[in-house]
Amino acid sequence: MKGIWILLTGLLVASAHPANADDVTNGNEQAVIIHFKYGSTDLKPLFALEDKLESTVKGAGVGVLDGDEIANDGRDGDIYLYGQNADRLFDAIRPVLMASPFMKGAQVTRRYGPPGESTRQVVSVIDQ
Repeated sequence: MKGIWILLTGLLVASAHPANADDVTNGNEQAVIIHFKYGSTDLKPLFALEDKLESTVKGAGVGVLDGDEIANDGRDGDIYLYGQNADRLFDAIRPVLMASPFMKGAQVTRRYGPPGESTRQVVSVIDQ
């Protein structure tokens, strides 16, 4: 996955856009947001994981990988995925996350609707 890099308030943001960016808003209001400890400025393992996640969600037809944010010093980051059903999206990517060493202990938030204070969310932890 290739991204666009932007430095924002101490965060290095790598953004990957789906083939059709409108897919993120066209019925794909549920989300899976992965917060993880990384501990490196070498982003090759992160990009390799994102490539696997992207092919998994595309192959399963359950959503899109929208991109990531990673701290400038590499300490932690977030990956954003969107789809019509957060549970189906999580079920598809869970084996990929479980196989990645730096995903151990990652917090995965499943959001069941658009962003907002009243939207139901469920948080799980990846425990390998």
